[in-house]
Amino acid sequence: DNWAFLYAQRLALKQELPLHVCFCLVPKFLDATLRHYSFMLKGLQEVAEECAELNIPFHLLLGCAKDVLPAFVVEHGVGGLVTDFCPLRLPRQWVEDVKERLPEDVPFAQVDAHNIVPCWVASPKQEYSARTIRGKIHAQLPEFLTEFPPVIRHPHSPSCPAEPIAWEACYSSLQVDSTVKEVEWATPGTAAGLAVLQSFIAERLKFFGSHRNDPNRAALSNLSPWFHFGQVSTQRAILEVQKHRSKYKESVEAFVEEAVVRRELAENFCYYNENYDNVQGAYDWAQTTLKLHAKDKRPFLYGLQELEQGTTHDPLWNAAQLQMVWEGKMHGFLRMYWAKKILEWTRSPEEALRFAIYLNDRYELDGRDPNGYVGCLWSICGIHDQGWAERAVFGKIRYMNYAGCKRKFDVGQFERRYAPRT
Repeated sequence: DNWAFLYAQRLALKQELPLHVCFCLVPKFLDATLRHYSFMLKGLQEVAEECAELNIPFHLLLGCAKDVLPAFVVEHGVGGLVTDFCPLRLPRQWVEDVKERLPEDVPFAQVDAHNIVPCWVASPKQEYSARTIRGKIHAQLPEFLTEFPPVIRHPHSPSCPAEPIAWEACYSSLQVDSTVKEVEWATPGTAAGLAVLQSFIAERLKFFGSHRNDPNRAALSNLSPWFHFGQVSTQRAILEVQKHRSKYKESVEAFVEEAVVRRELAENFCYYNENYDNVQGAYDWAQTTLKLHAKDKRPFLYGLQELEQGTTHDPLWNAAQLQMVWEGKMHGFLRMYWAKKILEWTRSPEEALRFAIYLNDRYELDGRDPNGYVGCLWSICGIHDQGWAERAVFGKIRYMNYAGCKRKFDVGQFERRYAPRT
C-alpha cells in the first residue's frame, strides 16, 4: 500500500530491470529514543521478509542518505531513484542532499505516498484552517482515494543478492536514549497494525462518533503509531472504514475528518510554514496576544523535570503525562488539555512550546510528526483556530480547564487508572 513503491516497480517493469528497496538508518533523529527506533526496526524486519518473497532485495544502509545512498546507486548501477515524501525540515533536507550528490544521469522522483491527496496537489499554499482545506480535499478524493494496484513478485532478478542484514549491528549503531522503553500494547509491523485496524472496525468504530473525546472509553482507532512509521497506510484504513458508512455514518465521517482532513491540514502547515515548530509560525493575532500576556503572573511554574515526571498539583494532567510515558500514546482529547496547561505553567509561550514538543517527541510513538507539531501549536499558539475571550496568560488563545474536563467525562476514573506507581 505504498504509491512510491508501486511507482518504482512500474518503472522497473517497464525497463525490465531489477528493483531494490533501500532504507537509510540514521543514528539519531530529533528526540527519538529506543522506543521509536525499536518500533521502526521491527517493522522493517517484516518489510525485509516481504521483499524477499517478492524477489526484491532490501538493503539497510547505516548512515545519512547523502553519505551512503549515492555510493550505493553507483555501485549497483541503479538507473533511477524514487523516494517518499515528508513535509518536515530534516527529511526534506535529506532529499536535497541526495539530489546534489546523485550522478547526473540518474533521475530522482518523489511521490507523496504519505497523504491520500498529495500535499502539493491538495493546496498550493498554507491553509488557514480545516474549513478552508476541507472542500479542496473532498473534491479530490474521488481521484486519489482508490484501491491500490497489486504489488507483484518481481520478474527481474538482481545480479547480486542483498547482503544479509545484521539487525544487532543496527541497534548498536544508534546514538539514542535507551531509558525510554518499548511499550507492551503496540506490536510493531504491518500485520499487527492491520489487526488493530480490524479490531477498531469490529469493536470501536461504532463508538468513535459519539465517544472519541472520552478518555475512559475505548473508542479511538489507536492507529497513529503504525501510520507514523508507514507500517499501515492511512489510505488503506480509510478504504476499510468507509465500507461501514451505511451502518456507522457519524463515526465514519468523523474518522475521515480526523484521519484525512485534519491530518492533511497538518501536513499542509508543515510543508508551507518553515516555522512549524516555533511561535513565529503562529498567526499575527496569536503572536500579538501571547506577547501582550507574556509577563502575566502564572498561577504555577514548573520546570521540565517536574512536568516530565508528572509531579504537578493537577492529578488529571499528571495522569495524562504518565499515560504518555508508560504507553507511548496520550488520549487525543487530553493532549489538548495537557499542552494548554504547559502554556499556563511555564515562563513564556516559547518555553511552553519547547517543553511540549520535547515531551511529545520523546514519549509519543507518533512523535516528530506533522500532527504532533500542529497539535502543540493549535493548543499553545491558536493555529487553525480563532481568537476567544481574552484572559490572563492565554490572551485570546482558546482556554481549557479542569472543571470543563469534569463536565465531559469521569476525571476521577482516568486519574485512578494512571495514578503514580510507587
